[in-house]
This record gives sequence, structure tokens and C-alpha cells, in this order.
Amino acid sequence: MKWKIHRCNCREVWAIQSRKKKMTADTILLKGDWMTELKPERHRNPKGFVTTLNTEEVILDPSQEVVHQFTKGPKLIYDKKNVDFNQKNGKYLYFAADGTCYMLNPD
Repeated sequence: MKWKIHRCNCREVWAIQSRKKKMTADTILLKGDWMTELKPERHRNPKGFVTTLNTEEVILDPSQEVVHQFTKGPKLIYDKKNVDFNQKNGKYLYFAADGTCYMLNPD
């Protein structure tokens, strides 16, 4: 089942959802493959998401010990005006509490 991860700015939390379930967290660690999905055809509110197929690889509000197993890489940036991401897919992401998303490298 596909899971979408996005920022809920009204509540300042990250949301992960499928067709059947929705969860929120201050921070999320994605320890697996991910890809981006764009919905530019939405005229009123175009959107971009990070998607993954396995929730077993998603850790909600991970401890700092788990996060420190990785080195922060460049930020994953969503361009809301052009409805595009700077990276299309990869492995390992950290969704920080301040709304920033980092690509990670294992140590």
C-alpha cells in the first residue's frame, strides 16, 4: 500500500497517510526507498508528496540515537510555485520538527 508523507502547516506536524489510515508526528525518519509524487493538475491547490510503499520503514518521532546513525545530507526542497522537488527519489529521509526535510546517508 502506498503511503504519502506531507507537512501539515496549519498544525505544524508531519502527516503520513494511506487510503485507510492517517498518523501525525513532530518528526519522521524514513529508513527505506522513497519517491516524490506531484499533483500539478489541481488548479486551486497543487501539491507534492513524498511516498513510500512500506510503513515498516517509517519511524514516528525517532529518538536522537536512531537519527545519529545517519549523516545529514542536502535538503529535500519542494518548490510550491513550480510544483517540483529538487530530487525525485532516494533512500533515507529525516522530516525535522521545524518543517525541513533532509536526505540522509548511513554512517
